[in-house]
Amino acid sequence: MVHSALLNVMIKAARKAARGLVRDFGEVEKLQVSLKGPANFVSLADKRAEQIIREELANARPGYSFLGEEGGKTEGPDKTHTWIVDPLDGTTNFLHGIPHFSISIALEREGTIVAGLIYKPIGDELFLAERGKGAFLNDQRIRVAARKTMTEAVVACGLPHHGRGGLELFRQEFAQVQDRVAGLRRFGSAALDLAYVAAGRLDIYWERNISPWDIAAGAILVREAGGYVSDLDGNDAMFAKGHVIAGNETLHRELLQALKQAAKGEALKG
Repeated sequence: MVHSALLNVMIKAARKAARGLVRDFGEVEKLQVSLKGPANFVSLADKRAEQIIREELANARPGYSFLGEEGGKTEGPDKTHTWIVDPLDGTTNFLHGIPHFSISIALEREGTIVAGLIYKPIGDELFLAERGKGAFLNDQRIRVAARKTMTEAVVACGLPHHGRGGLELFRQEFAQVQDRVAGLRRFGSAALDLAYVAAGRLDIYWERNISPWDIAAGAILVREAGGYVSDLDGNDAMFAKGHVIAGNETLHRELLQALKQAAKGEALKG
């Protein structure tokens, strides 16, 4: 498959950063048994990966703004374009030697995501999408799953982290969803959850307390794969509100209703 110049820039940056992450991941297992533990090491691996990606993207597209998990927002002379980058999505998995983590790169143009890449180095899975051109996994076209009933659906979700709050609301949501679906999963990488929805491996995904770099690339992947992505109010303010739901049209609508019922029940309790 011939990639556009834009996607080639993103692919080159992701693969270069991935080489360092794979090397560092090989060291994590050894550090698990040390007294110091691997936490500081993984933090440095994260920052190194972001720096590599930032430099590669800046060399290819000088002047673009940059929003990264580690370094925050850097305004460039070109205010119409912003790279949105998570250099290591699934840090906790990485920290514990679990080979389920990814690099996520998206390009926002005048407020619209126009291209996205999610790369899973362990397994060499490269998910790509460009606005209006479809979604691909290792150059093979992908589509969201066609299942129409919740009872057949495998659903991914996020779990509230320690100190973030929202646990009681999640319990209400979990109770609403659990009895309706074939299975619930928590994989620990929002970017890969969205990529898996795009590829039809997962039917639906939702999560709260999420950042733009977690979901920017995944959102365009799902949409270009024929799916629906919104915030949990059914609108397109995912970045501002910090929550997301994705799936095919039917299951997106059904899960959205279930989650709204859960939120209403939690509000009445309060």
